[in-house]
Parts: sequence; structure tokens; C-alpha cells
Amino acid sequence: MPTLYFTVTNDLNYDQRMIRICRSLAEHGYEVWLIGRERKTSLPLTRQPFQQKRLPCRFEKGKWFYIEYNLRLFFYLLFRKMDLVCAIDLDSIVPVYLVSRLKKIKRVYDAHELFCEMKEVVSRPGIYRAWKWIEQRTVPKFLFGYTVNEPIAAAFRNMYQRDYGVIRNIARYQPLKPGIQREKIILYQGAVNEGRCFETLIPAMQWVDAPLWICGDGNFMEQTKALIRKYKLENKVICKGMMRPDELREVTQKAWIGLTLFEPGAESNYYSLANRFFDYMQAGLPQICVDYPVYREINKIHGFAVLTNELGEQELAQTINDLLQDEKKWQDLHAHCLSAAQKLNWQEEEKKLITFYRSILG
Repeated sequence: MPTLYFTVTNDLNYDQRMIRICRSLAEHGYEVWLIGRERKTSLPLTRQPFQQKRLPCRFEKGKWFYIEYNLRLFFYLLFRKMDLVCAIDLDSIVPVYLVSRLKKIKRVYDAHELFCEMKEVVSRPGIYRAWKWIEQRTVPKFLFGYTVNEPIAAAFRNMYQRDYGVIRNIARYQPLKPGIQREKIILYQGAVNEGRCFETLIPAMQWVDAPLWICGDGNFMEQTKALIRKYKLENKVICKGMMRPDELREVTQKAWIGLTLFEPGAESNYYSLANRFFDYMQAGLPQICVDYPVYREINKIHGFAVLTNELGEQELAQTINDLLQDEKKWQDLHAHCLSAAQKLNWQEEEKKLITFYRSILG
């Protein structure tokens, strides 16, 4: 039985994407280990059909966290027996590359985004140069890899002549529970990071007659909470924090509108394919989504989202209010969600994943 190790820098309990990938591979006969970080506030690990390990770190964020975590990860991997090791995004690629060379085993790069083009990276020249240096010296040495959409795959072909596959991060299809009671809740789920429009979304909520629930955490959370206080929206904008996947699915199924928003300017956002885009769809939840190429292409076929590039405070409030008040539009989008969920789901993407690893390992 081949042994596969996957490495991330986050807390494993909330990583729906890696839980799906590791579960699928474990169910198809591989011994799978998922390695992540342990925070001081981490809850006990949720039981999974694969092995999990969290590495404790003294530092919680910033460059010292990345240096410490990568050192700990290197030495942890070095003394483990494995047939393949996979780096999830750029922030764990260095120890994966070094260990795979020392052990003479296969290595895979799983790129969820154009890491160096994220706003929090590209807007800081020193940080950008450091990550770009790492990318240029490691990614070309990863013969095997995959990403979440064709534009990102094309970027790797153009930059590094690497022909990576496309395995989209789509939730598993599950019929909705009967008798779900929807509430007029606006929902944002996922990373609360720079470039996700919180600077306009929070003030826009002054003119929206419904609460906003923010389910997640990230590098823009403190600024988001400050905006909530600034506009005196503590009773309307609720930060729910991190949720386990099963809890988050329950919340998503009872909300009224989901949000998938990105600021213009960052290339990583422009070519993104956010997890929440499909999570909302699988939950039958109509959404307001930024009108970027990959989302536009999918929505042109399946029509389950309202696309917009009007991201100013009052324009965004108007778009949300229009969907809140238009019952027929909401019902049409909801029906399109249910139809698309049977075609766009993890059961279909999983086939590509298994084929990919079998082509490498047999």
C-alpha cells in the first residue's frame, strides 16, 4: 500500500479541501497522512479515515511562523517512511522539495492559487520577492502537479513549462435535508483575508435589511472587526469564527444569500475559483459573485449566481437588496443550484484525482 504525505500550514479540522482529497485517496487504498499546524486554541482533531498530525509552533503568524513551521516540517518528514509527498501551495513547498530529494521519492505540487499574486503578498515588495524567489527555485522541479482551474494551469505552463492537471475543489454532492427553514441571512464563509471586499461590504450593510454572518478567520479579521465597530454594526454583522465542515454546511443550508467577492487588481483573485462558490451551490444557496472569467464561464452554463463588478458600498448594498426582495429571482437561482449540484460535485472531480495518483504510483 503506497504511503502519501500531504502538507499544509493551517489547522486540519477546517480544511474541507484537504479532508476531501485525503479521504478519497484513503478510500481508494492509499495510506494517507495529512500534516498541519497546531495552534494554542486548536480543538481536538476530528476523526478521519486517514492519519493526521499537527505540529506545534511557538510563533502564530508572520515570517517567523513560516520559518519555524517549515523547519519543524522538514525534520518531521525526514524521519517518516513514504512513497510520495505533496506540498499544498507554496508555503510548505521547501521542506517537501528537500525531503523528496534526500529520500529520492516522488513529489507533487497542489496549487490552489497563484500564491505570489495574492494581495497580501503582491502588495508587499519584500515579501513578494521572497516568495517569488522560492517559487522560481522549487516549482520547476515539481514534474507532477495539479491546480483548481485552467487559467492557473496555463500560468504554470507559461512561467515554468509545467503541464499541471486541473482538479476543481467542489463539495461532495449530498441531497439537501428535507424541511430546511431558510432565514434571510447574508453569508460569507472562508478566509477573512485582504482583497475580499470587506472594506466596502461592511459599510454596505448599513443599507441592507438583513444580518451578515462571517464564518471564518484570516489576516484581515482584526480590520474587519474594527470596521464593524466603526459603522456601529455589532448587531447586524456577526463574526461566527471558524466552523467544522459539518457545522458550516448546516449554516450554509439555512442562509438566504452567499457572497463570493474579490477586489480588482490582484491576479490571484482574478483567476481564482473559490471553494465557497461551489459550497453555496451544493447547499442550494443563491449567491452574489464577482464577475471574473472562471466564475463567468461556469455561471454561463449553470446560472446559479448573480455576477457583478459593482463593488462600491452603495452599489453592493443595492445588489444584495435586489436579490433579498426578488422572490422569483431567488427561486430560479435556487433551482439552478440544485440542478448544477448533480453535475458539478466531488464525486466527478474525485475520478480525476484517483487517475492522477494512479498514473504516478500505479
